[in-house]
Order: sequence, then structure tokens, then C-alpha cells
Amino acid sequence: MAEENIFLFVPNLIGYARIVLALISFYLMPCCPVPAVVTYLLSALLDAFDGHAARTLNQGTKFGAMLDMLTDRCATMCLLVNLALLYPSYTFLFQISMSLDIASHWLHLHSSMMTGATSHKAIDLSGNPILRIYYTSRPVLFVMCSGNELFFCLLYILHFIEEPQGWLQTLLGVCAVIAFLKAAISVLHLITASCNMAAIDVAEREKEQEKKQ
Repeated sequence: MAEENIFLFVPNLIGYARIVLALISFYLMPCCPVPAVVTYLLSALLDAFDGHAARTLNQGTKFGAMLDMLTDRCATMCLLVNLALLYPSYTFLFQISMSLDIASHWLHLHSSMMTGATSHKAIDLSGNPILRIYYTSRPVLFVMCSGNELFFCLLYILHFIEEPQGWLQTLLGVCAVIAFLKAAISVLHLITASCNMAAIDVAEREKEQEKKQ
């Protein structure tokens, strides 16, 4: 049997396309708001397709999961950097958002992998009920992630519109609530992952003590 080339799995090919679209979006952000948002949202939308392809084709991999998470985190962070340039008085809030997003996912990923999970989305179903719903309900996960991304995209695009229509303002308000809830979930990520890491440390220290005895 020939060795499989993980890098050419369909979900990973979609992941590469997401990266290309994100890079195009970053390049266009300083000058071309509409195509920048279109390419950014298209990159984000493909996130659902690579997951579907992984499940359908049985091509889920640790590399793909890592590629997926890193693309999401880097894309959001780069958009927030641009927002900090457009709204300098809110830079501190954007910095907090970036730090919370990166720190919570990084710690959650490592605690998951250290406990034997195959993906950062694979959690202990007996754990926190909010995180359980967040990761096991695809509609909830989609609404939370898409609402959060749409909030930042709306902030970006509204900067270039002198008199935005009322429905845009309403949509921004709804997405702002979702973004706030997602930030709260990131805090839960940090707390839960910290507790998991501490539990791993305690278990390892107990094993060391037993060996010494």
C-alpha cells in the first residue's frame, strides 16, 4: 500500500486556499474594503467546507486540525491589527481581544493534546457544560464563530461608510453581543485549560513521588 500524502488531502488543500484568500484580504485591507471583506469572509466560510470534507472523506488529521486553528487565529489577529489602525482609541480593547483569543486557544490546544485528544475540538463531555454545547453543537459553533468574525468585518467596513444604513447598525449590535459571548467562552477556555494543565502537573508529580518511594 502506497504511503498517503497528508499534505494533499482534500481538507488540507481547502486549508491552503483559505490561507491564500486571507493573504489577499490582508493585502487589500488598506485600500480596497469591499474585496478585502469578500475574500476574508470567503476564507472564513471555507472553514466549514474543510471540516465537512474531512468527515466525509475520512481525511481528518492532526496537521489539518492545527492548520485550521492557526489560519483562524492568524486571520482574526491580522484583521484586529487593521482595526487598531482604523480605530486607534480602541487599540487596547483590540489588543486584549487578540491576546485572549491566542492565549485561550493555545492553552486549550496543548491541554487537549496532553490528555490524548486528537483535536482541540475534542473535549471531555463530562466537563464544562457551556464548552460542551459550544463544541458539540455545530449550529451553535457556526453562529458564534461567524457572528464574531462578522462583527469585526462590520467594524472594518463601516469605517469607510459615511452614513451607514440602520440595518447595518442593528446587525453590528447583534454581532457585538455574539462577539462578547465568544470572548466569555475564551475566558472559560483559559480557566478550564489551566485546570487541566494543573491536574496533569499534579498527576506527574505524584508519579515522581511514587518512584522516589
